[in-house]
Amino acid sequence: MSFEISVVSNTPLTPLTDLDEVLSIFLSQIGYLPAGYTPRNDATDVENSIPFKIFRDYFLRRSDRAWLIEEISADLEATKATVYRHVNKLKGLDILEEVYVERDGQRKKGYRIRYGNISKAWNFTESNVQAAMDSYRKTVDHIQSIVEAER
Repeated sequence: MSFEISVVSNTPLTPLTDLDEVLSIFLSQIGYLPAGYTPRNDATDVENSIPFKIFRDYFLRRSDRAWLIEEISADLEATKATVYRHVNKLKGLDILEEVYVERDGQRKKGYRIRYGNISKAWNFTESNVQAAMDSYRKTVDHIQSIVEAER
C-alpha cells in the first residue's frame, strides 16, 4: 500500500479541548475525511459517521487491542467493504498496523494503531512525509540542473 497524506498549512489545534472537534478538523486536514465531508449513512454529523467512529471509537479509544474488520462491520452495521475502505485509508497514512490475533480458535488479521499510541504512530507518518519531501527536493534540484545545462 502506498503512503498518502494531505499536507496543508495549519495551526496547532492545542487551544481546543473537545476531542470530537479536534479529531474532525485534524482528520480532514490529513485527508482521512475529505474536505466538506457529508456522511453517507444515517448520521446527522461527521462525529456520528462511520469513518469518524472507526477511528475514534475503535482505534483511538480502544488502542489496547487489535480489531477485526468483521467486528467493526457488525458493531457499526456497515458492510465489510466500507470498513476496509476506511481502514485502508488509515493504513495509507501509516497510522495502523496489521497484526494477527486469535479469535474463536482461529488466527485472523486484525488492525490497531501502531504501538497502541497515536503519538508514537504519528512518527511513522512524519518519517514518510520527510522521505517524500527529500525526494521532491532531489527532483527539484535535478530539474534546476537540467535547465541550467540547457542554457
